[in-house]
Amino acid sequence: MDSGARFLVSGKVQGVCFRAGCRDQALGLGLRGLARNLPDGRVEVLAAGRAEAVDALARWLRQGPPLARVDDVERHALDAAQGTPGKDFRIA
Repeated sequence: MDSGARFLVSGKVQGVCFRAGCRDQALGLGLRGLARNLPDGRVEVLAAGRAEAVDALARWLRQGPPLARVDDVERHALDAAQGTPGKDFRIA
């Protein structure tokens, strides 16, 4: 069953290869979407695909790559206003 989620990740998540690591994880899980830096220092992740894969990405986001420090991960349903993630997973 397909699922989608919007994640807002806070902590030391910019400048530590967080988006690249997220993309690698997402592609390995067969997800579509994107990861982008936000002006407030957080990383926004939009992910769509199998529910189990979205859940697996959510677990990875709580830790991130080795140089990151994740303080919080907010998870929201992905709604139509945010658009449908493309055919692959990209860094924006």
